[in-house]
Amino acid sequence: MADKRRIVSLLPSATEIVAFLGLTGELVGRSHECDYPLEVQHLPICTEPKLDPSGSSAAIHAQVTDVLQAALSVYRVYDDLLLQLQPTHIVTQAQCDVCAVSLRDVEEAISRLADIQPQIISLQPMVLTDIWSDIQRVAEALGVEAPLERLQQRLADCQTRAETLTSRPTVVCIEWIEPLMAAGNWVPELVAIAGGQSCFGTVGKHSPWLSWEALQQADPDVLVIMPCGFDLERTRQEAQTLTQHPYWASLKAVQTGQVFLTDGNQYFNRPGPRLVDSLEILAEIFHPDEFGDRYRGHGWQPL
Repeated sequence: MADKRRIVSLLPSATEIVAFLGLTGELVGRSHECDYPLEVQHLPICTEPKLDPSGSSAAIHAQVTDVLQAALSVYRVYDDLLLQLQPTHIVTQAQCDVCAVSLRDVEEAISRLADIQPQIISLQPMVLTDIWSDIQRVAEALGVEAPLERLQQRLADCQTRAETLTSRPTVVCIEWIEPLMAAGNWVPELVAIAGGQSCFGTVGKHSPWLSWEALQQADPDVLVIMPCGFDLERTRQEAQTLTQHPYWASLKAVQTGQVFLTDGNQYFNRPGPRLVDSLEILAEIFHPDEFGDRYRGHGWQPL
């Protein structure tokens, strides 16, 4: 193995972790979804989806279902490009076969290549402490220190401020639009720390499907829309599907103007350093008088 690290990140949050550790310059390849920080966008792209990600949420869901029913991977890894790049480390994930290239995909690609034997670092975060552990584990594998204190201090500061507030709105976070899915894993944890009460989703459990009847019955004070992989503009486009549903107008959050769009792609669905930004976004949405609107316009906006 060469002395110099040659890192390929096949996961957007992992790319952000590598950058957080000060090793952006040692990245030699990325996934098709890795786009932050901006300087990684010139790197060779080592993966592609086997479906059209530009369709509606319903169309994407149908394609993913078909691929998984055929026992196929949703993504393709360019093993010939990996051979050219000669990585010493590859960072991937085993958390969700739909969201990003999986550990299995990477292992199969490497098994076809006799000339490289990179260290594979696989992440599988489900709660916030898992994410801190993942950052630490990546740092140890790459031989550097993990400056977690500043992230954890920001989280603690937000939590302390939220705990002083008397109001705790009920909240539903929507992770997929058609069919409806509530946000799980770390999102209910973020909601609680930011001073809200999550109606659906269990901390540390995968995101659950959600019926319109259950949504109407919960009738939350605040509705936050954060589709996986969608930026603000696309989330606004997809939200039109929600607004056309017969139950939509009856929801309290709709009637009181407490429906918010977020950039789920850049924030909530990336289990890396910017989950602290995601926490601060929720705090601004739930308690604007206390937390202001620093992220408004690029992290969140009202519907």
